[in-house]
Amino acid sequence: MQVPQDGEDLAGQPWYHGLLSRQKAEALLQQNGDFLVRASGSRGGNPVISCRWRGSALHFEVFRVALRPRPGRPTALFQLEDEQFPSIPALVHSYMTGRRPLSQATGAVVSRPVTWQGPLRRSFSEDTLMDGPARIEPLRARKWSNSQPADLAHMGRSREDPAGMASTMPISALPRTSSDPVLLKAPAPLGTVADSLRASDGQLQAKAPTKPPRTPSFELPDASERPPTYCELVPRVPSVQGTSPSQSCPEPEAPWWEAEEDEEEENRCFTRPQAEISFCPHDAPSCLLGPQNRPLEPQVLHTLRGLFLEHHPGSTALHLLLVDCQATGLLGVTRDQRGNMGVSSGLELLTLPHGHHLRLELLERHQTLALAGALAVLGCSGPLEERAAALRGLVELALALRPGAAGDLPGLAAVMGALLMPQVSRLEHTWRQLRRSHTEAALAFEQELKPLMRALDEGAGPCDPGEVALPHVAPMVRLLEGEEVAGPLDESCERLLRTLHGARHMVRDAPKFRKVAAQRLRGFRPNPELREALTTGFVRRLLWGSRGAGAPRAERFEKFQRVLGVLSQRLEPDR
Repeated sequence: MQVPQDGEDLAGQPWYHGLLSRQKAEALLQQNGDFLVRASGSRGGNPVISCRWRGSALHFEVFRVALRPRPGRPTALFQLEDEQFPSIPALVHSYMTGRRPLSQATGAVVSRPVTWQGPLRRSFSEDTLMDGPARIEPLRARKWSNSQPADLAHMGRSREDPAGMASTMPISALPRTSSDPVLLKAPAPLGTVADSLRASDGQLQAKAPTKPPRTPSFELPDASERPPTYCELVPRVPSVQGTSPSQSCPEPEAPWWEAEEDEEEENRCFTRPQAEISFCPHDAPSCLLGPQNRPLEPQVLHTLRGLFLEHHPGSTALHLLLVDCQATGLLGVTRDQRGNMGVSSGLELLTLPHGHHLRLELLERHQTLALAGALAVLGCSGPLEERAAALRGLVELALALRPGAAGDLPGLAAVMGALLMPQVSRLEHTWRQLRRSHTEAALAFEQELKPLMRALDEGAGPCDPGEVALPHVAPMVRLLEGEEVAGPLDESCERLLRTLHGARHMVRDAPKFRKVAAQRLRGFRPNPELREALTTGFVRRLLWGSRGAGAPRAERFEKFQRVLGVLSQRLEPDR
């Protein structure tokens, strides 16, 4: 799909269906991710994105912010919640290719456009669709007073005389994309607020009506009392200069992962460390687990399954990158922690003698996440296609974590560890079903992910800041913790030298990695429950329970490996 240009005609897009009712749009949406854009008759012809997500049809009205005419810039901007675009095709292209949720509340992601199968009856640009709907004027005088505020058309809400329409519209007339103003039957949505805003010199200013309306209200009670069919969007609008605090919309404070690093802190020299540092708190309160939980509680596993199904692999990858950056000490390091560890970043601390505790934490995190990923496949006791879909989900998550995407190499190593675990790789029927039903994912795993992981483990993979936000630290951590390098002597010596060379470059480029990671996460607002589900402490309690989580690490991993072996044999017994 080509990137739409500014001002590109909306009707020229294959996913635009023109005037279409909500019921007919829902009938065209068959699978999760299917979407189309239509002109809604009940919304005055405003453009609406209709999609199917988690089995439900959702509808999102596109907000329009009118701009004062000025050479070289569009006449309006379009947005859902955060980013604004010069045209609706540009908005749709951004959300579809970036796999970003249309709203934070629903997490809905559009991926497959439902194309219009016939010729469009009429072509509309965004301005024509929103501001000047083409219509045939009634031959008789309108029955409603036109003493309403002059800018109601920009608010996307107005009124009409239904009886007059039927008598004046010829049979051969083109379908209407909007109508004369109508009295609302439901409370005005948030779109009316954003549509009534004007922008000048980068500042959005609300335009007050010229005089109050004569009618007491624009709302009429809905006799059907039906629930709203449009999803609520919360657009972020800059505050207006000169307004009172109660009328302004202040921007939320930047999260800790977007905080700027002090230049003095970034260029500080090594100081004597004061104490061992841990970036993975073990006693953090949980909103998913009780104070005392048993291993693998079914209700928690069901909740987690729903969480991961709600989020696209790209969104899950950003959640994992955020948690990995915090666990590694790349982002969110406080001044006291820097003073205690003597350096500015956990990447530097990993190479020092007093980084022993952090190295053990990262090794446990890597193994724990790999076990949880394997459990996601081996715990599927249903049909074969269910396990194949779980494999595909892990492969897509690995692709979203690879260099050039999220660039989270520790997360990529954990997911690949789950896919390459013997209990998972021995499932011949499951992998055959993956190749049959999800061929692209199977090819990506064999031809791209496996060679990439082999190169990373050998110290020869990509590690430059830019395409990588968080480097692969597992080989260096194992080496510093005394593990021997496997393989023939000459090959193991080469791997040893490459690993040490990569560790020196990692320490040197630690500030660059921090900036790249912060840039990847800029504007990202995580789901609190999914973020908690990816922390080391939560996964440890999930797998071993609140009591077993305190057992020695080697004992815990050995027992769980046996559990996975039993599950694997039950799914596909040895012949």
